[in-house]
Amino acid sequence: MMSDAEIEALREKISSLRTEHHDLDAAICRMEESRIFEDEQLHRLKKKKLHLKDQIVYLERKLDGEPQH
Repeated sequence: MMSDAEIEALREKISSLRTEHHDLDAAICRMEESRIFEDEQLHRLKKKKLHLKDQIVYLERKLDGEPQH
C-alpha cells in the first residue's frame, strides 16, 4: 500500500508525462506540416511519444490498483 505522499507523487509524475506527451505531439504535428525534417528525426520523436504513453498507462494502472482512502 502506497502512502498519500507516494500517491500524490505518482499523480504529479503522470501529469508531467502527459504534458510532455502533449508537447511532443504538437512538435511532431508542426514538423509534419512544415515538411522540414528528416525521417529518422521524426521516427525518434514518435518513438519517444509512444514510450511516454506507455509510461503513463503503466503509472495509471499502478495508481488504479491502489485502494482509495
